[in-house]
Amino acid sequence: MGEFWPVPDTLAYLAGLWRAERTVRDLASGDEGRFAGTVEFGPLEDGGLLYQESGDFTWRGVTRPAERTLRFLRGPDGTADVRFADGRFFHGLDLGSGRHIADHPCSADLYRGEFTVRDADHWRTVWRVRGPAKDLELVTDHMRVSMP
Repeated sequence: MGEFWPVPDTLAYLAGLWRAERTVRDLASGDEGRFAGTVEFGPLEDGGLLYQESGDFTWRGVTRPAERTLRFLRGPDGTADVRFADGRFFHGLDLGSGRHIADHPCSADLYRGEFTVRDADHWRTVWRVRGPAKDLELVTDHMRVSMP
């Protein structure tokens, strides 16, 4: 199967509880931060999944609680539409080949995400953010804790 693990149904694969470890690097300043916590993909009434991330983020020696909520809605043929908590579109997600690239423009900056599935219990996201306001790389490794 090669380097990536194909996923026929994105939402079925993601459902459950994951441990998440993220490194955030500011490529302009050289600063580096870390996030450690959990991501839970729980059911939504419409058949999608609610992504709830919570943990601790350490930046420049200061650790603070961090949370994020997204909505993963069922797309065609096993794909997903990822939306912010307020319903705005973020990006599509198709893990059918085990790898997906997504772009999200945010003001004058561009977020480019690469999603890779390694096996049934490990996947990674790498977001590269470039523009006048940001020059960042965010790498998150997800390890399955439990299935629904």
